[in-house]
Amino acid sequence: MVRCSNGLLGLLNACVLVLAVVALGGGAWLSHRASTTDCERFLERPIIALGVLLLALSLAGLAGALCRASCLLWLYLLVLFLLIVLLFAFTVFAFVVTNRGAGWVVSERGYKEYRLGDYSTWLQRRVENAQNWAKIRSCLQGGKVCEKLGARKETLGQFVNSNLSPIQSGCCKPPTGCNFTYQSETVWIKPVGLNTTDDPDCSTWSNDQTALCYDCMSCKAGVLANLKNDWKKIATVNIIFLIFLIVVYSVGCCAFRNNRQDNSYPAWK
Repeated sequence: MVRCSNGLLGLLNACVLVLAVVALGGGAWLSHRASTTDCERFLERPIIALGVLLLALSLAGLAGALCRASCLLWLYLLVLFLLIVLLFAFTVFAFVVTNRGAGWVVSERGYKEYRLGDYSTWLQRRVENAQNWAKIRSCLQGGKVCEKLGARKETLGQFVNSNLSPIQSGCCKPPTGCNFTYQSETVWIKPVGLNTTDDPDCSTWSNDQTALCYDCMSCKAGVLANLKNDWKKIATVNIIFLIFLIVVYSVGCCAFRNNRQDNSYPAWK
């Protein structure tokens, strides 16, 4: 007779199996669309890898619980324990590296501006790496974030009261301190013969719509601000997932003990 813990473990792993199918489906969808941007190619592999891992774990857990295969269940618990440790470490790391950094409120503006030096050193090094930034820059251009902003055709009054995203604020316009003259959302006129700031982003800015402020420090800061928000959400989801995995692991330990008892000789029971 299969004990309650074995049946419960089978049910929980059936839920994991559904998650694995969803992850694999999402990875396959991204793979089908991977010709559009580098961003999608970047997300495709980890999602598929996660789906394969969850699929293997769920099948091993189902077989170990329902067929009472102690060796398979022991291997399942070992991999599940390692996954819990890795997820816990990543969650702590995500909270630590995203603890610093926030947007600066600009006087008489509806949006915030961002400074690279406000973020953790580890994150700064990731975006300052030329190879990494080339990929991120390709993502920004492929996503047409600034192109969509420029299509609004707003007046100056409307623009300064806009609630811009971190990437729009950092990559699609020059910093407010540059004192450029507004022509449109992505076209700004530099003052002639007037050095109003030492901010290097003022010199980096270009009205070329393929350049804009994509190589500005403010753009890199905007990307980190966006990344920080995403990592906070992922870390929160990880906490919920960790609790679920710990419950599964606890039930799995009970099922493993039951299997050993059922497979032992009567004299040892």
